[in-house]
Amino acid sequence: MSSSVHARSSSRSANEASSHSGPFVTRANGFSVIDCKACGFRHVHPMPEADNLVSLYAQDYYATTKPTYFVHAKEDEPWAQLAYDDRLDAMTAHLRTNERRLVDVGAGPGSFLAHAQMRGWDVKGLEPSHQAAAYCRARDLDVTEAFLSTESVATLGLADAVHLMNMLEHVPDAAATLELAVTILAPGGVLCVGVPNDYNPLQRLLSAREFAPWWVAPPHHLNYFDFDSLEGLVRRVGLRPRARLTSFPMELFPVFGRNYIGNDALGRVCHNERKRFDIDLDQAAPGRRRALYQALAEAGFGREAIVIATKD
Repeated sequence: MSSSVHARSSSRSANEASSHSGPFVTRANGFSVIDCKACGFRHVHPMPEADNLVSLYAQDYYATTKPTYFVHAKEDEPWAQLAYDDRLDAMTAHLRTNERRLVDVGAGPGSFLAHAQMRGWDVKGLEPSHQAAAYCRARDLDVTEAFLSTESVATLGLADAVHLMNMLEHVPDAAATLELAVTILAPGGVLCVGVPNDYNPLQRLLSAREFAPWWVAPPHHLNYFDFDSLEGLVRRVGLRPRARLTSFPMELFPVFGRNYIGNDALGRVCHNERKRFDIDLDQAAPGRRRALYQALAEAGFGREAIVIATKD
């Protein structure tokens, strides 16, 4: 099976894999993380075998790892649509065509796809999880149940926009995965790629206060990006970064004494508070929420590192 989780074995030889080196960062769940000089971002080393990850994402992820994800995603949709509009508007601003063909790689339960479709985009999705793909199809969304691969890419055709959120942190070869996603883009197309903003300034502050690096979570998260390293990878695959976006910096809660880490109940309370903040600010001062997060992103803050890039 050739897929994004198999990209390492298909794109790198054993000698190339052994060339990864850099300062040791931390160890978690039996895995070591290095700041890899060859890749330009932090990642687990050595990587787990790709075969061990296939069942994790095809069958187990939503069934066992995130069993309440669909329920919470549905509950969060009115709030999440603010971020969806941020991304769609940013992509539209840098798109050099009036066409609106969009592919969402790692579509999850289809919330972003459904919103883009409602806004007039011609949408397709790719999702390896059996549960999530079935959920999307129940919403009448055009979603293929498959990993990102040369085979699945061939069925998608060219797109004017590719949306790739919260995926690169999971795959053994982030560069090969992004390169494959870029092959979907038509000339002049635009990419929206997002990952957790890890080792960000607030996380560093908490580390100085002797908080353990809770964001390091292998084997689910194998790669650890911030804005600069994500933009570096985007440039490596031939795209031009155009804009940065982000979301509420959740680390502010433990910084100010509300330590939700490891406390799911408190974590949901904090999550609901940031939802209310975003919705209320958007209504009270239109445009200011978006301006706030753009300013935070430029300074390297925010829970997500999202880059808008073009294929020139």
